[in-house]
Amino acid sequence: MADPQEILSQRVQSALGAAFGADHAETDPVIRPSQFADYQANVALPLAKRLGRKPRDVAAEVVARLDLADVCREVEISGPGFINMTLREDWVAAQAQAVLADPRLGVPRPPSQTIPIDYSAPNVAKEMHVGHLRTTVVGDALARTLEFLGHDVIRQNHIGDWGTPFGMLIEHLLEVGEDSPDAELLKTDPNAFYQAAKAKFDASEEFAARARKRVVALQGGDPGTLRLWQELIDLSKIYFNKVYSRLDVTLTDADLAGESTYNDDLAGVCDALEDAGIAVLSEGALCVFLDGFTGREGKPVPLIIRKSDGGYNYGTTDLATVRHRVDDLGADRIIYVVGAPQATHFQMMWATARKAGWLPPEVETVHVQIGNVLGSDGKILRTRSGQPIRLMALLDEAVERARKVVDTSRPDLDDATRAAIAREVGIGAVKYADLSVSHDTEYVFDFDRMLALTGNTGPYLQYATARIKSIFRTGGLDPRDAAGPITVTEPAERTLALALLGFGPTVAQVGEVLEPHRLCGYLFDLAQAFTAFYEHCPVLAAGDPEVRASRLALTAATLHTLVQGLDLLGVRSPDQM
Repeated sequence: MADPQEILSQRVQSALGAAFGADHAETDPVIRPSQFADYQANVALPLAKRLGRKPRDVAAEVVARLDLADVCREVEISGPGFINMTLREDWVAAQAQAVLADPRLGVPRPPSQTIPIDYSAPNVAKEMHVGHLRTTVVGDALARTLEFLGHDVIRQNHIGDWGTPFGMLIEHLLEVGEDSPDAELLKTDPNAFYQAAKAKFDASEEFAARARKRVVALQGGDPGTLRLWQELIDLSKIYFNKVYSRLDVTLTDADLAGESTYNDDLAGVCDALEDAGIAVLSEGALCVFLDGFTGREGKPVPLIIRKSDGGYNYGTTDLATVRHRVDDLGADRIIYVVGAPQATHFQMMWATARKAGWLPPEVETVHVQIGNVLGSDGKILRTRSGQPIRLMALLDEAVERARKVVDTSRPDLDDATRAAIAREVGIGAVKYADLSVSHDTEYVFDFDRMLALTGNTGPYLQYATARIKSIFRTGGLDPRDAAGPITVTEPAERTLALALLGFGPTVAQVGEVLEPHRLCGYLFDLAQAFTAFYEHCPVLAAGDPEVRASRLALTAATLHTLVQGLDLLGVRSPDQM
């Protein structure tokens, strides 16, 4: 199957070259959907200025050389020199038929890359809060999409599992006992365990002294201390996996690549940068000063890679990480799905890695910047007491709210079925609300809007797929048997068929620009196109068997596309709602 926009762009490019020569041809003709035709080309206006001619005359010469008879039924010049192109119905139908027959639904396979993607990154012995929602959800959608495009995706959950707090946590674990109810909190309420340890640290100088000594033992590789440290991690993993299971993301224990992974490399990173003259001592700390990074009064801002007390920090670990991802994982493209405030840090770290030769020019690094989740007051979403909202509590509330809606709307279903639907709808609503806005912008968390069955919401799309499934159940048909052939005669059929052709280009675009909200927007438009189609074009009740077969095929193609698209976003498609 073909991307209409790409085909038209290539044909217009060829006509421009034939009419005016390569020197005057637009290298990338602007072809966009139009309200006046299927697509509109704006090539004559910019070219006319260079040629000193009237735009409509330039457009006429392009149209005279434009070979579109096999694709378009109408090509005309409008306004000051726009070229309007309307596709042939039989061509549209043939392309929709090809989408239906393709297991990939028209999604291309670009050249495969190895892509480590860093996302989620909670801290051991701390509860995940709403701030972890977006990096986890956006990162997982990108990982799913890139894998579907054929890339070798390596999930990297860069958890916080090293550093000073672990002395405090290990000492607290020893005091309460490894098999105590307090230790069990690490599986269910990590914050309670952490806060208890912190309270001891703040209240008892004797405890604090033991905690500091424990940090030294940990960093020195003491076997007993490392065993307790590993126990903290193992207990926290149980909690992480509960959240990931609830959130329905693809991260597993095999994807954990925490700070501790690189501990043995940190001294070598510092030595190599210092030996190369890239890092220098400044006020006792080992720093990298880079051109273009300045603070107040134009003073240079350093990337500190070893503190004055000899300790390492995020800059050191991140440099070791990028070197590992290039040298050991063979990365072609490294993606970091991390909060927007880290932008400067990443730019400095990457510039340092490139200067050191650890990050070759052909390896692309991308910071997918994540904006904040806001409350109704326009401030970062928190509890009334000012604490970050626990992620698990937020997800539980989403499911509870969805359950009330399902109980009211579908009392005919048994309890287990209603519970399953509520889980899929509640979790899907939260994830889709996050994914449907640009990842680098803030958005207001609003359960009522998220769970609405109207508008660009997860439940609206889930309901659209459930309704299509019910059409096939009513007809006693399997969607996989709806093979057509597809014909396009009615306007609503044409609009739906054209919408189906956009799935492949949209998924490819998401893989390039790393913006899942573009897929959300496409799926919403597709669902709306199907709604209009279903209202104007009887499917099961179509009198003509050939028309019925065609419309069932269009319906099946829509179902397959919606289900696949939602799956790439990590949103489930219930069989009924």
